[in-house]
Amino acid sequence: MNYVILVFGILILLIGAIILTKPETVFGILRSRFESLSLHVLAVVVRIILGVALISYAGQSKYPIIVEVLGWISLAAAIALGLIGRSNFKSLMKWALNITSTYGRVGGVIAVLFGGFLVYAVF
Repeated sequence: MNYVILVFGILILLIGAIILTKPETVFGILRSRFESLSLHVLAVVVRIILGVALISYAGQSKYPIIVEVLGWISLAAAIALGLIGRSNFKSLMKWALNITSTYGRVGGVIAVLFGGFLVYAVF
């Protein structure tokens, strides 16, 4: 399980770095696909996989309580995204993409820090 977390951590870190350097690369892809069912499904599935991995591996990590809490938050987010329905997911994505010009780089910093934390916590 720690390799799953490591891969997610590295991907989150890299995506955050891309957002910091060229934010439109990531946000442009999301803008072009935010109405697709596949993005909604991917958002839910990724959170489920990450949540289960974090909860399963928490006891062996450097920060077991924090890692487990993050796992439960990830599962709660997956459930919430699954239950809000397609139209509300589209509205959420539209709202999030509308604030990227103001807060996009802040999100990139948070992603780099979060990804870095995941990598550090499992190794």
